[in-house]
Order: sequence, then structure tokens, then C-alpha cells
Amino acid sequence: MILSRMATRLLSLATIFAIVLGVVYYYAWRPKPVFHISADFTRAVGIYVGSDVRILGVKVGRVDKVTPHGTSVRVQMSVASERQVPATAQAVVVTPSVVADRYIQLTPVYTKGAVMRPGAHIGLDRTAVPVELDQIYKSLDDLSTALGPTGANKSGALSKALKVGAANLKGNGSDIGQSVHDLSKAVQTLSGGRSDLFGTVTNLQKLTSALAGSDAQVRTFNGNLSAVASQLAGERTDLGGALHNLSIALGQVATFVHDNKTGLESNVHGLAQVTNVLVAERDALGRFLDVAPTALSNVNDTYNGTSGTLDTRNNFNQLGDPRFVCSLLDSLPAHDQLTDLKKTCGQLSSTLEKLPKVPLLNEKPPPLPELPKVLPDPSQVPGVSDLPGIADKTVQSLSDLTNLSGAPLLQTVPGLIGGGQ
Repeated sequence: MILSRMATRLLSLATIFAIVLGVVYYYAWRPKPVFHISADFTRAVGIYVGSDVRILGVKVGRVDKVTPHGTSVRVQMSVASERQVPATAQAVVVTPSVVADRYIQLTPVYTKGAVMRPGAHIGLDRTAVPVELDQIYKSLDDLSTALGPTGANKSGALSKALKVGAANLKGNGSDIGQSVHDLSKAVQTLSGGRSDLFGTVTNLQKLTSALAGSDAQVRTFNGNLSAVASQLAGERTDLGGALHNLSIALGQVATFVHDNKTGLESNVHGLAQVTNVLVAERDALGRFLDVAPTALSNVNDTYNGTSGTLDTRNNFNQLGDPRFVCSLLDSLPAHDQLTDLKKTCGQLSSTLEKLPKVPLLNEKPPPLPELPKVLPDPSQVPGVSDLPGIADKTVQSLSDLTNLSGAPLLQTVPGLIGGGQ
């Protein structure tokens, strides 16, 4: 019974220990999933199986295999699957110090875009290796040998160059320092104006491209310009004479303007007034220009070739207005002798002004007053009673004018209209 209980407890403890050990193994010692890639390097000095593969100095994988591959070395690597590497990443062998182990750096860090897939390969065009110390020593040795007694200084040329340089630089340290200082300022100025400089170069490139695209037109223009230059060169004597005469003429014009300044100023003012009138009457001028051709055509149609006269018909609508007749009679040469006529025309004008005005065609006539049942006596209407007497006096005055100053009225009126004929 006691043994059975102890066995049960031991079995339980063993089970718990196995579970804990499995959990620890899963989270601590279980290999993490990785994906494999490869890269070719010109050299792989210091790179071994187990060397680190890093991104930004953080270990993300290890080197699995290093194999010579023709003139290059192929390195196979495993990278943790949880790490994302750009599809176009580069592989660089990094030397942290002279004695430290080297590692492979994948760069740049992933931000966005395509990622590197398992089995991807990085070629020689995307890998780089550091310069080895022995290569630096060898380059320095080659340089010293080239400059030594068996090289450039075999005949003492380098020594002479150093001596001449020392002699030229002796005592010129401050000037050389100032030159370097000024050169630095010039470089800073160029750096500050690099945008304008590059813009100028860009515009110049566009100009040259446009000229290249219009090569035929440019050649034609140059040919025409050459022909014009040749023609001007052939006529340079005549051109010089013309310019000489022009200078004389300009001098004479200047003298004339100086001597006649007052008259020219008056003429300019008068011309300004004329132009102002023309501007103010431009509508009337426009109408005149529209009507003038028709009027000239009508004048041509009225010409009578048989009698050599212009046959026209005058419609004097004003003759129906007594005031027009009075004004016409008042313009006669002997109007001073027509005292009675003037008096009669004045009475006629006063009477007409008292009469109601007739509305124009485009005006609405006033409403007619209501007619009375009994028509008034005409003699009681203001102004009407005076009309018979005024009319009789007007007829008597017109009859007196039939023999005025020995010229009948029928001959006087056409004389006024026809210019005295």
C-alpha cells in the first residue's frame, strides 16, 4: 500500500518535470525557423561557418557554409524567418576592428516593398569587402618604389621639384592661406547658389536642345543674316552717305522746331481741338460715311445732261406754318419797310401760342373733354375772335409784297433759295 502511493507520487513528479522541460525546450532551446540565402564575394577573409549575419549591427542569422566558386567565394547563410530583408538588399563584409571577428551585414533595413524570398542569391554587383591591411602596405610600397631612386627620382627630378616647390612656397604661407580662405568662400558661394547654377545649366541644355531641333531653321537664318550683312557691306558707302544726310536733315529739323516753337505749339493745340471735335462727332461722321455714297449716287442720278442742271424737287413742308412764312419774309432785304407785316406776324404768333398744342405722333394724346350739350358761341372762345382780322391783315400784307422794291415775291423767294438768281 505504501509502495503504491510512493510510486504514484514519483510518477506524478516525473510527469510534471517532463512538462516543464518540454516548455523550456520549446521556448529556449528549440531551433527557430529560418530561410536560406547565398551571396558571392570577391574574398571572404575572416568569414567562417558560424559567423554572424547582422542587420544594423543586430544578429539575425549565421553563416552556414563558405565555398570557393571560381574567381569568387560563395557564402551560404540562414536568416530568421521573422526578419524581413529587402529583395534588393546588399551584403557587405564588415571589420569592426583589426583583431575582432568579421561578420556579414545586410543593408539597407527593410521599410516597405518586396522582401527577399528563401533561396535568393546576391551577386557580386551587390556585395562588397573591406580593403585588407596587406593591400594597403603593398600600395604604399608601390608608391614609395615609384617615387624612389629607381622610379620617378631616378635622375633627381622629384628632388628638384621638391626644392623648387620649397623655394616658391618659402615666405608665401600667409598668401597661400589667404588664397585657400578665399577659395573656401568662393566654394561656399557656389554651394549657396547651386540651385541657380543648376537651373542655368538646365535652361542652357533646353536652349541647346531647341537649337539642335531647329538646326535647319538656324542654318537658314544664319545664311540670310550673312546675305544681309554682305549686302550692307556692299552698300556701306551709300548707307554712310544716307546717314550723313539724315544727320544734316535732323539738325535742320531741330533748328526749324526751335525757331518755330510757338507756331508749332499753336498748330498742335489747334490740331488737338480738331481731333477732339472729330472724336466728339464720330457718330455723326460714321452716319455721314454711311449715307454719303448713297447721296453722291443720287446727285449723279439728278444730273440733267440736256440742260446741264440738277433736276430736284423741293418739298417745303414748313410753308404750311405761318410763322415760317413770317421768318422768311423777315429775311428779305427790305424787311425794315414791312412794319405792318411785322405787327401782323407778331399778333399771329401770339394767337398760335395761345392755342392748344397738337401732340406728337409718338406721344399719347390727352383724353378728349366731354362735349357740352350746347355748343358755345365761337365768338366767345378766347383767341378765335381775333383770327379773322389777323388773317385779313396777313393777306393784305402779302399782297403789298408782290411789288416790293421792284421785285415780285415769286421772283424773291426763288432768289433766296437759289442763291440770288
